Amino acid sequence: QVQLVESGGGLVQAGGSLRLSCAASGRTLSSYAMGWFRQAPGKERDFVASVSRSDGKTYYADSVKGRFTISRDNAKNTVYLQMNNLKPEDTAVYYCNAVPEELPWVWRYDVWGQGTQVTVSS
Repeated sequence: QVQLVESGGGLVQAGGSLRLSCAASGRTLSSYAMGWFRQAPGKERDFVASVSRSDGKTYYADSVKGRFTISRDNAKNTVYLQMNNLKPEDTAVYYCNAVPEELPWVWRYDVWGQGTQVTVSS
């Protein structure tokens, strides 16, 4: 079964940057379109960004467009989320998951890693 491990979170000041990583084991990452999601305390889990399996198509939530960039390195079996100009409202636990190619803003499997905490101070 696929295992996903998120890393790279931390505490940063507003306007700062972080790069999150999602490392996969048990599967070849190139077989899946992949996405990032986040959940703040008391809030629903929200879509952040996704990247297609092979053609490089990307999707972003309006709230992060122009600030975040999703990328993948299939040779390293890893997906990244570069987050620039962070805002306090970006504070959340960030998770990665596969996404359907036809619905790239929803998660494909109800299987989650432990996520990585991002906290942005004002």
